Amino acid sequence: MKKVCIIGCGAIGSLYAAHLARVAEVWAFVRREDHARALNREGLRVTGTHEFSVALKATTNAKDLPDCDFAIVATKATQVAESIRPVGRCLDKAAILSAQNGLGSEEIIASHTRGYVIRGTTFMSGTRHSDTHVQYELDTPTWIGPFEPTGTPYLAVKEAADLLVAAGLKAQALEDAKPAQWSKLIFNASVNSVSALTGLPHSRHFADEAKFSDLGHLLHSLIDEGKCVAAAAGIKLHDDPWEMNKLGAMTNHPPSMLYDVRHQLTTEIDFLSGAIAGEAERAGVKAPLHTAVYRLIKGKEAAWKFQDENKRATVH
Repeated sequence: MKKVCIIGCGAIGSLYAAHLARVAEVWAFVRREDHARALNREGLRVTGTHEFSVALKATTNAKDLPDCDFAIVATKATQVAESIRPVGRCLDKAAILSAQNGLGSEEIIASHTRGYVIRGTTFMSGTRHSDTHVQYELDTPTWIGPFEPTGTPYLAVKEAADLLVAAGLKAQALEDAKPAQWSKLIFNASVNSVSALTGLPHSRHFADEAKFSDLGHLLHSLIDEGKCVAAAAGIKLHDDPWEMNKLGAMTNHPPSMLYDVRHQLTTEIDFLSGAIAGEAERAGVKAPLHTAVYRLIKGKEAAWKFQDENKRATVH
């Protein structure tokens, strides 16, 4: 039986861990001791699109982990470095799937392990109700392909996809995953940024274009701008981000960046609109909308720090 490590058990990590535990020995590497204890005691329960419960092993100590055959890094992009650093040694002979939003996580993972890194893009979604209960909402594929700098063979990608499918998930192995990654990047950068700035979940407002004031106009413009940057970078998109947006707008799902803004946490904006703006600059094209929302979100983060500094100054 294959040994699998899931690094980070939020909503998406929990969905991967629970499904894979049906066909493999799964270890969850998590940050909190009480989270690990709960998983070891109760396992994981999945409701919604799929309904089942499984047992698995969990730890906060990287020394407990065995050498693994396959791993999925399912943390936020901002947490990849701190999460992969302690576990890299047990993944030196593994295939490691990067399941983050945006661009740049594969490079971070590759710098901490000698394993084969896999580009991953998923549109599935879930809601984490507790440390041991996740609701499966959108049952869509995970697209995966080789991360070229680590020389990842397509066979390793195909084996990873087959394992995910055997576990009851949808997965597609691609010889080049950059088009799928960019489709999700453009979708995610547009939806997450607008959600963080407006406070709206991914709702019908994001696709409405009937009136001049409708938010869908802004989403459409952000997505079109992202498509232009992708074309300038030589990327032919796998899926249309606007169609992805219309599908997601029927779910009322709160994007991850909305949660971050509500809780004044560092966002993934550097890996999303920041990445698009950076690629646009490298390609010699303009991306004024993504640059603007990137700077506005960075301004929100600066405001929280500014407020904290003023509070501390007032106390002293």
